[in-house]
Amino acid sequence: MALSKEVICDKYEIVGIYKHIQCRTATIVKEDGVELSRSFHREVLTPDMDVSGKHAEIKGMAAALWTDEVKEAWADKLEADAE
Repeated sequence: MALSKEVICDKYEIVGIYKHIQCRTATIVKEDGVELSRSFHREVLTPDMDVSGKHAEIKGMAAALWTDEVKEAWADKLEADAE
């Protein structure tokens, strides 16, 4: 009986005008190669976040999507919300 656990980001979504990146992570537990359970966690990344420690796919998406205009619009929105 060999138990194993695999954690993968199995779904990416780009949401809204500020290009938030959602990453759904699946945690899969297997016994002798047969899946026993699967659970999910979702992380939302915004244009003001540091993604340097994230997976290469996320870094690539952030570089392509989070233009200076998007970052500025997001910062303006945060500032307006704080008032």
